[in-house]
Amino acid sequence: MKKALLILLSSSLVLAACAGAVSPPEADNIIGQPVPISGGGYTDINVTELETMLEDKDFLFVNVHIPEGGNIPNTDLFIPFDEISSNLELLPQDKNAKIVLYCRSDSMSGIAAEELVGLGYTNIWNLDGGYNAWIDSGLPFE
Repeated sequence: MKKALLILLSSSLVLAACAGAVSPPEADNIIGQPVPISGGGYTDINVTELETMLEDKDFLFVNVHIPEGGNIPNTDLFIPFDEISSNLELLPQDKNAKIVLYCRSDSMSGIAAEELVGLGYTNIWNLDGGYNAWIDSGLPFE
């Protein structure tokens, strides 16, 4: 009897713990790879994660590569990576707004992501591998 009670109690605790688990608030199971930097951080995402995010797009999508080449569909803006801080009027006033950046390979977008984090933006995402990774995956481009 005590053994059965112990098993029942243990099972209840496990179920209660699972019921309390909370999924990440960001785009439906998009985990990405956190990139910590001084003053905060941003999140690198892969092509598959970006595809999922684009299905229910709720972010500003910015190409920062210079010179501007091709774009991934649904790109909202082009801002040169080295002019990001002088074009803040084009970005959301809300520093918690989700912004996804990309360039050709992700080096320029990484620099832009760091710049935005340094300016107080808290919800910055970067396409790992950039436009090249998108093209290499056989996805459409403009």
